[in-house]
Amino acid sequence: MTSTQPTPPPANSVTSSASPWHEGELTMQRSVGVGVVERMAGPGRSQMGRTWMPDQHRQFYAQLPFVILGAVDTEGEVWATLRAGRPGFMHADVAEKLTLELARDPLDPADAGMEDGDGIGMLGIELHTRRRNRMNGLVSRQSDQRFHIDVTQAYGNCPQYIQLRQYEFTDAPAGPVSKLSVLDADAAAMIRASDSFYVASYVVRDGKKQVDASHRGGKPGFVRIDDDGVLTIPDFSGNLFFNTLGNFLLNPRAGLVFVDFRNGDLLQLSGRAEVILNAPEVAAFMGAERMWRFTPQQIVRRPAALPLRWIDVAAGASPNALITGSWEDAAARLKAAELATQWRPFRVSKIVDETAAIRSFHLQPNDGAGMPGVLAGQHVSVRLPLPEGGTQIRQYTLSSAPSDAFLRISVKRQGLFSDHLHTTIKVGDIIEARAPAGNFVIDASVRRPAVLLAAGVGVTPMLAMLRHLIHEGMRKRYQRPVWLFQSARSKAELAFGEEIAALVNAGKGGARHVRVVSQADDGIEASGRIDIALLKQTLPFDDYDFYLCGPASFMQQMYDGLRTMNVTDARIHAEAFGPSGLQRQVDEQAIQVPLKPAATDAVPVLFMRSAKEARWTTESGSLLELAEQRGLNPESSCRDGRCGTCRTRVLQGEVTYAKTPEFAVAEDEALICCAMPAQGCTTLHLEL
Repeated sequence: MTSTQPTPPPANSVTSSASPWHEGELTMQRSVGVGVVERMAGPGRSQMGRTWMPDQHRQFYAQLPFVILGAVDTEGEVWATLRAGRPGFMHADVAEKLTLELARDPLDPADAGMEDGDGIGMLGIELHTRRRNRMNGLVSRQSDQRFHIDVTQAYGNCPQYIQLRQYEFTDAPAGPVSKLSVLDADAAAMIRASDSFYVASYVVRDGKKQVDASHRGGKPGFVRIDDDGVLTIPDFSGNLFFNTLGNFLLNPRAGLVFVDFRNGDLLQLSGRAEVILNAPEVAAFMGAERMWRFTPQQIVRRPAALPLRWIDVAAGASPNALITGSWEDAAARLKAAELATQWRPFRVSKIVDETAAIRSFHLQPNDGAGMPGVLAGQHVSVRLPLPEGGTQIRQYTLSSAPSDAFLRISVKRQGLFSDHLHTTIKVGDIIEARAPAGNFVIDASVRRPAVLLAAGVGVTPMLAMLRHLIHEGMRKRYQRPVWLFQSARSKAELAFGEEIAALVNAGKGGARHVRVVSQADDGIEASGRIDIALLKQTLPFDDYDFYLCGPASFMQQMYDGLRTMNVTDARIHAEAFGPSGLQRQVDEQAIQVPLKPAATDAVPVLFMRSAKEARWTTESGSLLELAEQRGLNPESSCRDGRCGTCRTRVLQGEVTYAKTPEFAVAEDEALICCAMPAQGCTTLHLEL
């Protein structure tokens, strides 16, 4: 797995500092984005620095029938375990000390790390309510039947990824304990069936072992067992504390425990962990922010070790887990990524009339590969044979979001191509399309509010963006504030009304929708058109990012108006196809990357796939025009560097452009519709 790992801090031991977080946790917070460390300083001081239990934590622990503990054995290996007792086996007579009435258990490998003075991590979790709280501390051993935890950290935890389960006690005897050198078939089956596990980790801080115990959850099968026996685990959005992964950066020792909730079996593993920040699989696994790999070195199986049995609560699946992906889906997405530059067949699975003129087509891959990767706001190129003869290509922005299990294009009926889609294409038909592309996208993690300005069918990418922001708000528990201004000639022409209303409702105040029609109508927020006066009247005073899509005149008017309001060019994003693109006023302070001059001498060009040669001169025009002069027919559409249809791999040599194209391509690609050999290029080889 090609990947990027975070650069770990230099030492395995950390000392206290002004920050409530140790350097491993800070490294992980920095990996998320600019400003995260500063944002987390407050929660860190208020929670991680708390050396006592709030009253609600004391009451909570006293009602639990089991607890997760993390401990370090005499060899320095960390283990995670579950210990159970009738509610009340944990109690806190004072806020600084938790008492656990638990007998020593020599069959539990974690028990060796529960001697007087040992560091210990604890997670209290109530599966039937999804409540959980965490604590780290030091063991104060009273007897073989009891010990205290002197609190060094006590803090709450979010309920994400917890499946609802009800418990009951049983007096069934425990089975024989076995130690495994590698995962056998039964152990592997237990892991693959699990929708959760618990993990322990530790660092040495101020001379003491600071141990942490944590929960991980997902859909059943979210933990993958690779051929070498290594476990790969997607890491989903959490609280940004990064206690576990931060510990791994300083000390890769890890302990995992899996539970079979039906029979009380425990599978405990101790080994080494490795954090993966960037890898193709991270991008392909829906909901994954990063991954980590765990190599087991010691494995202990303890049948019926717990006197508890759980049953799943009806409709108790974690809503956060349900919006994550699977390894099967990730593999399909990786396969789709390999086909990103190829035309693929998509089956029309659903057709919906959004208005009298706009029809939506839901598309599913029909070639065995998975859904292509999507960024909210991107477009797809569609290729169709027309009755009039010949095959034509058009671009349509997607109205679906990256989290949707389909691609959706919403097409206004205007012109031969769209008329053919409206009148001829039926459910079950095949449409050829390329992977989504384009730079008109939105980042859901940005704190600055977004203002989406849509006229007519220009609402399609805005709907994709809105869907994405709402989905990410649910997944990450942060909703980027968003305003959608949507205009049409009449109320009947306002597309996606019910869908947008549902999204606004799901946004719980984080999303606003302002509808504008030419003539006043009941229930419509504004009449006339979207203009600067309306924005001034409606938007609270704030700093915004603006997104424009609609007719060229609308976008130019809004762009010019926003610039007169001192909105920087970098804060105005626009989508347009064809030569009528937006005329921008670049800010003086904006960093301009100069383009290399075009070649002035003749340059031999080899079209490698077609085995044809040509000679480019200053009179040849673009490389697309040169290819056409040699009898080739490369795919193209906008012929202005906006859509990406013509992108072609550059196998040798270098190209440049008269102006920077709007569509961004990889370093080894060129938009041949507007590219020319660069100065100094002696021979150019193109994959055509």
